[in-house]
Amino acid sequence: MSRAVREGGLVLGFLLGLACAGVEPAPEVARAEAPADAAAPEPPASEPALAELPPAERPGPALEAAVRRRVEGFYLRLAHRRFNTVETYNDRIMREHFQDAALFLDYYADLAQAFADAHFEKRRPLAVEVRDIAFEGPDVALVEVQYLGDDRRPLRPGRVELVRTDRWVLRDRIWWIQPGKL
Repeated sequence: MSRAVREGGLVLGFLLGLACAGVEPAPEVARAEAPADAAAPEPPASEPALAELPPAERPGPALEAAVRRRVEGFYLRLAHRRFNTVETYNDRIMREHFQDAALFLDYYADLAQAFADAHFEKRRPLAVEVRDIAFEGPDVALVEVQYLGDDRRPLRPGRVELVRTDRWVLRDRIWWIQPGKL
């Protein structure tokens, strides 16, 4: 095993340990609260979707930061998790990103089936990357996520990839995943 692979494994192990230990912003921390005296800086040019929104519909920096923290915390938790196990299904922290149990069940079933259809070995992504967060308005964000994993098909060594777009909505000052609304 090469040194780069070992070091990459150590970094992934560290990040996974943080995720498993529940190190992510609690819903109270991820609330979108803007300081009353804070001036709204111009959105970064690296996010063209924000520049396309009229100024009145652009989310402020506090909203952007809140959705980014909540989104990245959730998707980091998905790496190296098997989606055909009771342990993942019963994960309390994953469920806290959905407004009710029915929405979680819809999302979980759809994602587990997508991993099976994309031939992920053990329905487990090895890497998860948030590729883009585009805002449709101040209370709706579309999050493009890339999942990478090992190919489970016989005689096909290598990686498989799945790219999905999830819809996140702001309700009661908390960002929630809303499955099946694209």
